[in-house]
This record gives sequence, structure tokens and C-alpha cells, in this order.
Amino acid sequence: MPFTSHLASIRFGTGLSPRIAPPASPDEMVRLLTGPDRIGEAIPMPTFLTVDPSLLDYKRATQARNRVRGTPEEEAAHEAMRALQRQARRRQRDFLMRRMARAATTEDGLRERLERFWADHFTVKSSGPMSAHLVAVFAEEAIRPHVTGRFSDMLRAAMTHPMMLSYLDQNRSFGPNSQRAKRRGGGLNENLARELLELHTLGVDGPYGQSDVRQLAELLTGMAFTQEEGFVYRTNFVEPGAETVLGSSYGGGAPSVDHVFEALDDLARHPATARHLSEKMARHFVSDEPSEDLVQTLTAAFRDTEGDLLVMTAQLLEHPDAWSPELKKVKPPRDFMESTLRALGVRAADLTALDRKPVDQIFAGPMQVMGQSIAGPSGPDGWPEDPASWITPQGMAGRIGWSMKAPSQVTDALPDPRDFVRTALGQQASEAVVFAAGAAETPAEGIGIVLSSPDFQRR
Repeated sequence: MPFTSHLASIRFGTGLSPRIAPPASPDEMVRLLTGPDRIGEAIPMPTFLTVDPSLLDYKRATQARNRVRGTPEEEAAHEAMRALQRQARRRQRDFLMRRMARAATTEDGLRERLERFWADHFTVKSSGPMSAHLVAVFAEEAIRPHVTGRFSDMLRAAMTHPMMLSYLDQNRSFGPNSQRAKRRGGGLNENLARELLELHTLGVDGPYGQSDVRQLAELLTGMAFTQEEGFVYRTNFVEPGAETVLGSSYGGGAPSVDHVFEALDDLARHPATARHLSEKMARHFVSDEPSEDLVQTLTAAFRDTEGDLLVMTAQLLEHPDAWSPELKKVKPPRDFMESTLRALGVRAADLTALDRKPVDQIFAGPMQVMGQSIAGPSGPDGWPEDPASWITPQGMAGRIGWSMKAPSQVTDALPDPRDFVRTALGQQASEAVVFAAGAAETPAEGIGIVLSSPDFQRR
């Protein structure tokens, strides 16, 4: 199938915009990816060690409260902790709008989509109200810098990030025969090892067994984090001796995180990983039932370059299946909202300036109704890909209601629906939607018809 610029923006970007021209070719899309992250620089995000409030702030507030228990100062200490929790919730909304503003105004929509795809692949969730805003920090710090690099580097960054270690309880995992266990008893946790094999690399049907999970879990002991330093490697937590994973031996001498990295690199290069990631990428961007030729093309690109994600992405864009005119994928709620903002030409500053209440009313609350919580997916396997998970009676009612109401809340002057249908859909606009938009009694109704149509809901 031939390349079309409108389809490039819809299927591989964050939608069409009246302000920003769609990409002219796959080569231009790749060129943008290899250039500087301009929208990331324009709308910055903090790191784990610079974010405010931090887990260290919460730790210190907890310690301060504990010191004054049973005294007149205890209530003030409780209020200080509640203030930090409120601040963390505000940051969660703030970071949501920063990321939406990026998607709505970037010239490089594929970068946003790749970050979202890989962040979902390495799903993390917060363990409480003080870390909910750190999920976005994880994506910014562990995923975004590596979407055009090697998968092995992204894997290392994700596995050593405090949010991943916290989410899968790795901080509390130590070898049954470690120095730590001699003082406190065994505490091996297999969560990170299991998800690393099942979800992040080989796949649920990959060539591994329970012994591999157990041995890998023992190898991962020592990986932890502190609020002050971020990732740390605790040698006194490490299970002594060599561990055998998929027939290869790691460690055995002095404890070293290099042994862990060696195993991660081998898992990243494994043929099953190449196949698993290729199927997942093809399913996410093109079709829930991708062709074997597309999957094999991506698998070969990954295998032959030892996991070069830029080459893999370029091969995806060069494949004829990528430009099939049939829109088969359904936009998740957040993607749907962002493509709406983009089609309306909403400016980044107007989005990042929103207070908590309008963010909740216009975005977070309706997203929840549509089936996507800003807290993240329910499990480590990420958001679903199949249309049936998103196109539910409640979800569609939420989408239609939002389509009719939200545009008037995010822009002062609604465009003419007869123009908007072409702006939002380009060559993908069907005659039925064009007619319905032109026949609407009001601009709000016409725009709502376009946004709630299958033409706009799919990509």
C-alpha cells in the first residue's frame, strides 16, 4: 500500500492538526526521531531525584510525624503529610497535562506514540498516593531516551528504575543464603524475575520454566533503590553462588551488578524476545491480527541489529501493511482526547495552565468513564489492545458525551464543522461523516458528530 501523510499522522502519530503539517514520508518520520526531542525540551519533565514532592520528602515527613506522636505537634505533622499527598496529586494532574500538551502540539508524533507503547510494555504502577505522579517520571526517564536506541539499554533502564523496583517489590527481595538472610531469614521475591521473562522479554509462551524464574530471581537480589540515591546494588542482599538462566551461568564470584546486566543483555538478544516484541509492535500499530510477513520483517530487523529500535521502527514504516487504508485499531481514551485537542488546534500553554478541578472534570474523570484510569492499567501486562475492551456501552457513552461537551471547554472559538471534518480526518473522512458534520444544527453538535464517529475513533 502507498504511503499517505494523513494516515501517517493518524496511525503512527497523535492525529492531524490545523497548525502542523503531517509528515511527508517515512524517511521524514525517521529523521524527526533521530533529531533532538524538541517537544520534550519545550515541555520538560523532572527525574526521580529532582521531582517535587519526592519520596524523600515523604520519608522525612513520616519521620517527623513519628517523632511527635502523642504530643501537641502531632496534628501539625499529620497535616504536613496530607499537604504532601495533595501536592503529589496535583503533580499527577500536572504531568498528565504536560504529556497531553506534547501530543497535541508536537511535530514528531511518532516519538510520543513510541514512548507510550514502550512505557506500556514496561508497565509500572504507584504503591500509594505519594508515588502516583512518579509513573510519568518513569516513562520520561527510563523509556523516552531509548525509543530510538537499543532495547538492551531500555531494558536496563526500566529494570533499575525505582518505580519498577517498587512496583514489583524488588526492594524487599534478598537471597535465602545472603548476609541479610543470616540476620533476618529468607525473603526472595520472584515478581520482577517472572515479569521480566513473561512480559518484558521472552513472552508468556517463551522457552523458560519455573527453575529459570527462581534462578533469575536469585540473580536479581541486590537490586534496590533509596529515596536519596535512586538505584543501588546491595551486595549483602545477594544470593551467593552462580545462577543458571536458560542454560547460561551468571555470577559465582564477588557480587556485582554486572552479572545482572549480562543476563539482561542476553535476554534482550534472545530470538524469543525478538519475536515477542515484533508481534506486540505490529499488533499495537497496525492490526490485532498482523500478517506473518510483517512480524517476520520486524523480527529480522530486531535480530540482525541486536535490538536497534530505530531500525525496527523504520522497517515498520516501510512495510506495505503499515499503509492499509482500513482503520482497524481503536484509540484508547487518552489517545482519543489528545487527537481531539490536536485537531482543535489547542495550544500547549492553555493545557499546562489548567488547575486541578478542570483537569479532573474535562480529562481525568471522563477518561475513567471511558475505561482508562490515570492511575494506570490494573496489571503489569498494560492496557488492552483489542477493540472490545474499549468499545463498551459505558465507554462509548462516555466518548459521545465528551465529544459533545469538551471541545467548548478547551477552546473559545469552535471551528466550522465543515472544515473541522477535513482537518481532523483528512482523506480518511467518509462521505457519511462529511454530510453529517455539514448538516449539524450547531458547531458543537457538528464537531461532536465528527469526534464520536468511527472514522475518528479508529486509527
